[in-house]
Amino acid sequence: MKNVKDLVLDHLRSPKPYDAIRTVETLAAETGIPPSEMIRLNGNENSYGPSPKVGPALGTFDQYNRYPDPQQTELRDALSNYTGAHRDSIVAGNGSDELIDLIIRLFVGKGDKIIEPSPTFGMYGFSARLAQAEIIKVPRNANFDLDIAQIKQVWDKQTKVIFIAHPNNPTGNPATREQIIELLHLNSIIVVDEAYHEYCGQTCIDLINRYPNLIVLRTFSKWAGLAGLRIGLGVMNPEIAQLMMTIKPPYNMNRAAEEALKASLEDKDLLISRIAPVIEQRERLFQLMRELPGVTPIPSAANFMMLRLPQGKGLDIFHKLAARGILTRCYDYPEMKDCIRVSIGQQWEVDGFTKALTEILDQV
Repeated sequence: MKNVKDLVLDHLRSPKPYDAIRTVETLAAETGIPPSEMIRLNGNENSYGPSPKVGPALGTFDQYNRYPDPQQTELRDALSNYTGAHRDSIVAGNGSDELIDLIIRLFVGKGDKIIEPSPTFGMYGFSARLAQAEIIKVPRNANFDLDIAQIKQVWDKQTKVIFIAHPNNPTGNPATREQIIELLHLNSIIVVDEAYHEYCGQTCIDLINRYPNLIVLRTFSKWAGLAGLRIGLGVMNPEIAQLMMTIKPPYNMNRAAEEALKASLEDKDLLISRIAPVIEQRERLFQLMRELPGVTPIPSAANFMMLRLPQGKGLDIFHKLAARGILTRCYDYPEMKDCIRVSIGQQWEVDGFTKALTEILDQV
């Protein structure tokens, strides 16, 4: 055989990778700063961590040698109680990333189209490219709000899925209920990604029974602090849910994730009580950033905030923050030049970031 790569599908020989966050271990090796001294504000993770019930639940569980239930029976019952949706409308996934991939597999083929308001979460386009779909990017307006008129203008019969992050990642602003309902009248699947629902309090799950083309995604990575265990769920029309249950890998939810999810829901009140301090720090960060010269904070309904930095200095500031062990996120979207996204941590993390940014601004 001359080259094994010749056997790879043409469109996958040089795929564009997903732009994931860099690990603290990698950055520690580059900067010499121990991971324990870094301030991690680049992954929209939960600084408070998971429920204290998760560790004991994982440690006492004695069935790791057994496969998980492919029908997700207990899992779907627990998620039904959490969401208020019927269990037959729910599918659990290995993170919402897997559910995005399953949606693409179910509805999108070669030459089909998806629409994503740009900028937005990168996994929509990533999964669509693997399916050889055409990705139609509809720019958001100057305030990063949806341009519904433009979405409807570019829509055609080949448009299979429209992805709406609500609130949007990385800008933090939510869509309105009226905008989502207007899109639901199009003959496409409308995916409303509510990864940050608990921080904004808005949901479309109650619309599932009225609109069979609606799919709502949620995750336990943010509010429940389980990013490392990959727990996502989709709420949808029962017929679509049954099809998705059929095409998903049979044992896609591992036993550790199941036990962590159940323990988290048993401790839901504690986890929800941690939302208010994050929102408090989010609003505090907004006010602090307004006081810095050349910095414009974008109002957010999530557990992160996007900041516009002085023109032409954004990337330099991003790297200078990283050199101090403060990890944020930057993007290569033209409309986000000189912007960084900052996760909302605890007060000491917000203070550390603000102090470092203030000092760096005095130097650039």
